Amino acid sequence: MKTRGVFKRGGVYWIRYADPTGKIVRESARTRNINEALKLLAKRKAEIAEGKFPEKLVIKNHTFSELCDRYSEWACIQKCFNRSKLYIIKELKERFGSLILRRFTTQLVEQFQVDLIKQGLKPATINRKLACLKHMFTKAQQWDMVEEEVLKRIRKVKFLKENNRRLRYLSVEEIQRLLSCCDRHLYPIVFTALNTGMRKDEILSLRWSNVDLKNGYIHIEKTKNSERRDIPMNDALLSLFRKLFTERKIDVDYVFVNPLTNTRYYDVKRSFNHALRKADIKDFHFHDLRHTFASQLVMNGVDLTTVKELLGHKDIKMTLRYSHLAPEHKSRAVSCLSRIFSTSKKVSDTKTDTVTNF
Repeated sequence: MKTRGVFKRGGVYWIRYADPTGKIVRESARTRNINEALKLLAKRKAEIAEGKFPEKLVIKNHTFSELCDRYSEWACIQKCFNRSKLYIIKELKERFGSLILRRFTTQLVEQFQVDLIKQGLKPATINRKLACLKHMFTKAQQWDMVEEEVLKRIRKVKFLKENNRRLRYLSVEEIQRLLSCCDRHLYPIVFTALNTGMRKDEILSLRWSNVDLKNGYIHIEKTKNSERRDIPMNDALLSLFRKLFTERKIDVDYVFVNPLTNTRYYDVKRSFNHALRKADIKDFHFHDLRHTFASQLVMNGVDLTTVKELLGHKDIKMTLRYSHLAPEHKSRAVSCLSRIFSTSKKVSDTKTDTVTNF
């Protein structure tokens, strides 16, 4: 039997009522006992009637700009923080900055998607911005900056369908051209990407404390999947890292350091694009170096399970996108049967001979 103003979510009772401003408030009663939830509901109604409603429960008219500032501070201290997220937050702030959070609607966000499409942005890029916006509102609701109803409106906006079939990778000749066109600071960064399959942020935030030069391993603590990944270094990469280690600044722990600022790089987009133009390589992004690493491994006979482990994929489905690059693995898989049927044929011939002799 349903009780007005009380509902259950995740095994815990919640209460629903209108605050002094007329806004619907949903508050967890933090109990599994319906009678205790009813008591809290009665208490809240009495407080409203007497003008003693707790001020902290009244959601104020926070702006999106306020949310951006608070979310940025929160994001920067997270273990798996990606600095590129700050650029998305900045863009969202420029678009929605002064807007009151409770005035966000499904239509408003969908129009934002339409505008981005008109700008020529790809579905994957637009989806990253939408994912960031949705998570910001999830945190806003947790921080009591906005009502749950507003969060529901944002969540109704659907992600665009992405074309995940794109798989751009470099040929051996293109790899040589690109490396020859990289300037002195970019070369070791690109070389590392091509030999490890590491993501850009993993490379740029790499510290010497996570590099084992003795055993030839790179240990990545902060990964996209929140799981530690150990990557072996081949002889060429190990030689490069030993050279970088001898040239390092003693007081800087980062592997790749900007010589002008003595701090880590946060992006190399400008120099990377310059190298691509110089090498006459089109339709290529830094992340495609990761695809190149995996593709070259597969084309050189490395099995997909090993490639999956090196890339740090949680699901083999992600790695299967490279399977078409090694059609010979299918031939090898069925070739083992030829021995069986070859043996079977000999047995059959023997049986036939035996029957004929009679």
